[in-house]
Amino acid sequence: MLAKLHEEAFNDKNWIYEIKWDGYRAIADIGKDDIKLYSRNGLSFAPDYPAVYEELKSVKKKVVLDGEIVVLDEDGKPSFQLIQQYAQDKSLSICYYVFDCLYIDGKSIEDKPLLERKKLLKELLPNSDIIRYCDHIEEQGKAFFAAMKKQGLEGMIAKRADSVYTEGSRTNDWLKVKNVIMEEAVIAGYTEPRGGRKYFGALVLGLYKKGKFVYIGHTGTGFDDKALKDVYRQLEALKTEESPFDAKVPVNAPVTWVKPELVCNLKYSEVTESGHRRHPVFMGLRIDKAPTEVHEEVKDDAGKKKPSKTVKSAAMEAPILTGTKKVEFTHLDKIFWPEEGYTKGDVVNYYNTVAPHILKYMKDRPESLLRMPNGINEKGFFHKDAGLKAPKWVKYIPLYSESAEKDINYIICNDKPTLLYLANLGCIEMNPWNSRLKDLDKPDYLVMDLDPSENNTFEQVIETANVIKQILDKAGAACFPKTSGATGIHVYVPLGAKYTYEQAKDFAHMIAMMAQEQLPDFTTLERSLSKRGKGNLYIDFLQNRKGQTLACAYSLRPKPGATVSTPLEWSEVKSGLHPSDFTFKNITSRIEKKGDLFSGVMLKGIDMSKCIKKLSE
Repeated sequence: MLAKLHEEAFNDKNWIYEIKWDGYRAIADIGKDDIKLYSRNGLSFAPDYPAVYEELKSVKKKVVLDGEIVVLDEDGKPSFQLIQQYAQDKSLSICYYVFDCLYIDGKSIEDKPLLERKKLLKELLPNSDIIRYCDHIEEQGKAFFAAMKKQGLEGMIAKRADSVYTEGSRTNDWLKVKNVIMEEAVIAGYTEPRGGRKYFGALVLGLYKKGKFVYIGHTGTGFDDKALKDVYRQLEALKTEESPFDAKVPVNAPVTWVKPELVCNLKYSEVTESGHRRHPVFMGLRIDKAPTEVHEEVKDDAGKKKPSKTVKSAAMEAPILTGTKKVEFTHLDKIFWPEEGYTKGDVVNYYNTVAPHILKYMKDRPESLLRMPNGINEKGFFHKDAGLKAPKWVKYIPLYSESAEKDINYIICNDKPTLLYLANLGCIEMNPWNSRLKDLDKPDYLVMDLDPSENNTFEQVIETANVIKQILDKAGAACFPKTSGATGIHVYVPLGAKYTYEQAKDFAHMIAMMAQEQLPDFTTLERSLSKRGKGNLYIDFLQNRKGQTLACAYSLRPKPGATVSTPLEWSEVKSGLHPSDFTFKNITSRIEKKGDLFSGVMLKGIDMSKCIKKLSE
């Protein structure tokens, strides 16, 4: 029996909820004189997982069991990557989590309700560290899923408590709700390695969609040396002259095609409009799936999320009044994120909550505000001018704009009422200048903006950020990272408003050149999109010009999931990090736990001359 994909957790007294195990689905058929342990496609697991096979002998009845073989890491969490290593290292902790029973003593119990089957299952399983009963909770799906997310597990399976077992069917009675987006993909080819890498550069991936084999992306991350060698060895035997795709694939390197026979697990952040997996990471080969089984996920019949109800805070139930500053709110139930159901009211709520933190980085700075009054799927525009409709208490400063050839009354956001006024306008994203009113020609910090192309992985963004960190460490310059909230990372260096924009830009240019020299294969300093190449990550040092802006720390971004530009600890800038990890739903608890990680950008600035001298030594 198979599960359909469901988009969000839910509570229901008629459902139970189990952990979604990250391993190999396995059926155990235990007879009087014979035991079989096999995969969904009939592959015997007995030679590969002898510990599980031997432990099944301790089951005293003739039964057919359904469960998942998993290998646990040091923290007791299932790891699909470790299951790949089990063949060479039998000391790893392996177990068989059993979640259903289909036959007892030769008699089918598939027509009995699920909870009754699980009760019988629990009674017949031995007390064992290897054969384990997969427990569940009832009704509280949302709390259970939150616990799964906190533990970093793949997700949960929701099952109708009275459902019967339907062999080989994918029904609405079993639903999978994912925390980590994982799926299978078929390997269709590989590119040549670059730099010091061996065997291959990236795997070209596909799956079957309505009977047609289609390209879904390519990945060069997630491999250690052993995986590179092992995968390459198996691919060598499958080489072919013909591409398995009907259409040309957008890979900016020659491809060695292979017969589409190897299946792998893939982790990624989202699916683009063209159907490509963004930031895919290789998680290991699968031996239990045939290539023709690898299709797009089947969603349940009610899989689309219903719009979430806006939780009204005190700030939203009535106008805010601070002295003479009164903020009126309108159309708070308007949907801004159609897929998730998030509303304009959610935006107002969020900025009301984080105001003490974000205002520190907006105060006394001209603002360039991305206004999207019709939601993220409609075209927005930048709002700078206070205009005639702004309340009288909204501060602004007239500054000449060369592009507009006139003065613009740039809004200055120094307090919560102004911030919420902007949120009510539909300003999802806040972009302050790098300098303040005291001296608009001298920025408080310089910024390195790492801007990947669609063909770069986020692992490459992480690698670039760490190279820049190493260079700045050598220079003796403090630096502070944050996610862009979209696809990149921003690295900030405090200047203490001691240098001009031109000096900041020149120093940033030097750092960018040194980083690009270390990472020539996939980075560039070419600003022009037409010239930089489709596979190059742009190290943008030109953000250090007067009037240039980036998303403020703690600013929402008009991206899927309602991501937030989030300050990071450098220890977090490592493989597995992704901007989609940080959304308006978890930022408050993160700040409570870690504090404001970005406050260092406003401290005493670097001594640029000393930094340059150290880098020249």
